[in-house]
Amino acid sequence: MTTPEFADNRDNFCYRHPDRQSFVLCQRCLRTICPECQTQAAVGVICPECMAAERKNRTPAQKRAERRWGGRNTATTMVRSGKPIVTYALLAVTSFIGLLQLIPGVGDAITSQLLFAAGYLYPSLSLYPFEPWRLLTAVFVHGGFLHLALNMLALWMLGQTLEPMLGRVRFLALYLISGLGGSVAVAVIDPTTATVGASGAIFGLMAALLIIGRHLGANVTGILVILGINFVVGFVFSQNIAWQAHLGGVLIGALVAFILTRTRRREQRTLQIVLLSAVVVALVLIVAFLPPFLITTVYS
Repeated sequence: MTTPEFADNRDNFCYRHPDRQSFVLCQRCLRTICPECQTQAAVGVICPECMAAERKNRTPAQKRAERRWGGRNTATTMVRSGKPIVTYALLAVTSFIGLLQLIPGVGDAITSQLLFAAGYLYPSLSLYPFEPWRLLTAVFVHGGFLHLALNMLALWMLGQTLEPMLGRVRFLALYLISGLGGSVAVAVIDPTTATVGASGAIFGLMAALLIIGRHLGANVTGILVILGINFVVGFVFSQNIAWQAHLGGVLIGALVAFILTRTRRREQRTLQIVLLSAVVVALVLIVAFLPPFLITTVYS
């Protein structure tokens, strides 16, 4: 029940609709706004005037993004798309599996069931059963808490930027196809190596951010430096790091991002799906026919 004190206080009513009571404030100007006037932001909501001001104050890079990405305002899209749900879901699933891996007795069993090794693709050439799903399940298991923490931190940071920009489905496709590319690279370059971790997918996200940033005309020097440092670390400490997965993730992530930047318009959606499907088919064909020539020597 509304008290007289509440009704007399105009701050408890929407500033655009004085007859509508509300308890919600715009996160920018802190004025009260009703549900009709609310635009969802990353945290809280903003009013129409603040939304208009944000559109007006776009940077040159954001204006280029509007022209090059099918006439959409990237800043507005990022505000309206809300939280990066796919990023949070990937974080939750991967972290949950990673924590289970820390349980003595249980962790080793989970790792052995989900890790990837090329032998699981060619049962006639190895002692392993045929389990092709390991090409992707390896992305969700890690070699220790530090490995898990670093990859999840990178996923959280990259996902905050890429998912609102690409959309949830495209972001998920980028992540999984990059992870697949990392596993395929391991099978092709060193079929005797067993691998775990989301590093291939993470490197794919970094490569995608580089390609998309360059496409929008942004300064990508920082991304190049980070990518280069991670590559060097992977080669220097190659005994414990599957640099092959990093390389595969970078190459495929860059290819997927290139396709996305060139097929952004609505009328190009079918072409985009066809091209991404072609990338997946190409990876499957490569891993199906190329590594057996190498494995024949290893297991003979």
